[in-house]
Parts: sequence; structure tokens; C-alpha cells
Amino acid sequence: MNDSMSIPHLIMSASTVVQLVMLLLTVGSIASWIVIFQRTFVMRRAKKAHLAFEERFWSGVDLNELYRETPSEQETNGAEHVFRAGFREFNRLLPKTRSPQAILDGVQRSMRVAWSREEERLNLHLVFLATVASASPYIGLFGTVWGIMGSFQSLSMTQQATLATVAPWIAEALIATAMGLFAAIPAVIFYNRLSSESGKLLGKYEDFAEEFHSILHRNLQGRGDSDAG
Repeated sequence: MNDSMSIPHLIMSASTVVQLVMLLLTVGSIASWIVIFQRTFVMRRAKKAHLAFEERFWSGVDLNELYRETPSEQETNGAEHVFRAGFREFNRLLPKTRSPQAILDGVQRSMRVAWSREEERLNLHLVFLATVASASPYIGLFGTVWGIMGSFQSLSMTQQATLATVAPWIAEALIATAMGLFAAIPAVIFYNRLSSESGKLLGKYEDFAEEFHSILHRNLQGRGDSDAG
């Protein structure tokens, strides 16, 4: 490959619009990889935190003691956040009402709000990955079309067109398509992967909320039976 057909030379000699398209795709690709690494780290940490909390929760520890041991809500994540929100509401409503259903409804609402915040946290920036995945091929195609249009305009000004004349124009135009695919393919793969991992974790948080709700329901039933006795 001679210097005139090298990729750096083709990029530098491309038209301004095609160069801007390539720059946009490069920035999008770099930003998507930053999101990929950051979200992968967040998912891995969330999995470990969930396993550690569930092991502690099901070890038979007293719920009041576990609640005291958990950090503040700003520092908790995952099932620990759901537990803290639900148990705090349980302790707040217990002295105020004698209706078990009212208490359980309040607990369920609090846990649902906590779960929604966890959903927002886990899915943060995934929309950006989806945008890069869907838009990059079209942006690259736009750069290709623009480059080919420019090549035809230049060819119309020459008396004789040869392969050597056309090849550099076509090559630099196709680089835009290649860069679009280069940005889109990793974004598609990791968007699907991270979305799947997020969905699995959120499902585990929801299962925990249901189990914790059942535990509180049994505790209220036991308390009511003892009061009746």
C-alpha cells in the first residue's frame, strides 16, 4: 500500500464534512468504551455486594441489628438499599397504626421507590450506548455518501477517469462506514450484555423485596396473635 492509499493519508485528505463525521464517530467510540468499562465495574461490584448482603441477611441475624449495621441510604445500594427503605418505613409505621395491611402497604411503597432508584442507577448511561449503537452506522453512511458525491463531482471535471483516480476517493469514503461499524458493534454487544445483567440484578432485588415483605407479614401476624392471646 503506497502512502496515498494509507489510512492516515486518506483521513487527512478527506473533505471537511467527512473528517467531521470521522471525528464524531471517534469521539462516540471512545465515550462508549468509557461507559462500557465504568458500567462493567458497577455491575461487578453490585453482584458482589448483593451476594454479601444476602448471605448476611439469611444468616439469622436480628433485623434490628442488621438495620443498625447498614450505612445510610446515600451509601447503600441494591438489596441493602431496598431492605433499609422497607425496614425504616416498618419501624416508622408500627407505633402509629394497628392495621397490619397499612404497615405492609407503606413498606411495599418504600421498597418500590428504592427499587426504582436502583433501576435508574444500574441503567445509567445505557441509553447512550444504545444511541451510539443505532446512530453510528447511519452517521458513517452519511460520510460515505458525502465522500462519494465529492468524488463524482471531481471526476466530472477530469477528461479521463481511471481506477487510480477513483480508488482514493472511494477508499476515504468507505473509511467513514468502517468507523461507523467500529463504533456501533461494541456498543451493541455491551448494551445487550449490560442490559441483561442489569435485568437479572433488578429481578434479584425484586425477589428479595417480596421475601422481605413476607417476613414482615409473618412478624405482624405473630405479633397480632400474641396480642390477642
